[in-house]
Amino acid sequence: MDDWAWRRNQRYGTLICDLDRHRTIALLPNREPATTEDWLLDQQQTGIVGRDRGGAYAQAISQALPHAIQVADRWHLMENASHAFLDAVRKSMRQIRVVIGATTVDSGLLTAAEHIQYEGYLRWEETNGVILALAKEGIAIKEIVRRTGHSRKVVRGQRSDMFRIRESSLDLHLPWLDAQCAAGRHNATDLWRRLRRTGFRGNLRIVGEWATRRRRSDQAQAGERSRTPAARTIARLLTIGREALTKAETVTVAAIEGGVPMLVEAREIVAAFQSMIRKKNAEELEPWLQGAKAGLVGSFANGVAKDRTAVIAAITLP
Repeated sequence: MDDWAWRRNQRYGTLICDLDRHRTIALLPNREPATTEDWLLDQQQTGIVGRDRGGAYAQAISQALPHAIQVADRWHLMENASHAFLDAVRKSMRQIRVVIGATTVDSGLLTAAEHIQYEGYLRWEETNGVILALAKEGIAIKEIVRRTGHSRKVVRGQRSDMFRIRESSLDLHLPWLDAQCAAGRHNATDLWRRLRRTGFRGNLRIVGEWATRRRRSDQAQAGERSRTPAARTIARLLTIGREALTKAETVTVAAIEGGVPMLVEAREIVAAFQSMIRKKNAEELEPWLQGAKAGLVGSFANGVAKDRTAVIAAITLP
């Protein structure tokens, strides 16, 4: 059981397959527990259900087929673990920028959209400075609101990142784009057309901005690092073999590993979980949970703990 998209990010249904026959046997119009439960009530012969990590499916199966063994899908477990590490990288971006010397931004390397974000960040920094100065004097929030004219939400809030963390439709294609540039292909229109043939749905502007930034970055002096790589790129660099890294990437990884130890710990925890799945060693699960809950991937570990029985089934059953 898994969800599938009628329309991506807007409307989803439920896909049900028979894993003995390797056939789709039902497509439900939504992924609501009640809809799934109604369908399962007529399937009392079912003894094992493999499912994604969604709590809605677990609830529906428990209600309709209380005798059935629930198995968390192994692919989803591996993917969830990888995404947990990506989230850990995103949480650590401020420290990463500091340790690789990227706290100063060269505005000449920014796209138009990033210029807007950067200017907004500078205004926010100025506002933060005024608010923090008043707070250090012991002035109450209500009085700071009155003096500055800012809302209580602004006075209480803090923004730590210069660029908003937002996934781009281009993120999954960055390794391919890097390889194309290394092969001497730099024309944005040509790259966009090639990407379209691989299933990319973004427009030419996105690829053009990336190509422009890449060209400007290549022209910068070799020792300068004016812009931190994207979180997804950093996650990839931290998890691939050292032999696959360039000299510059090796320096970046070494700086991050030395300056953000909690991120290194998160990487080791995720790697240990994925190894446990591959080796089918359920005895390692409880010690892993004890060590994983306090770090950057704690929310992932808590989710595994809540789904413990189905995760153990995923590790042990064929």
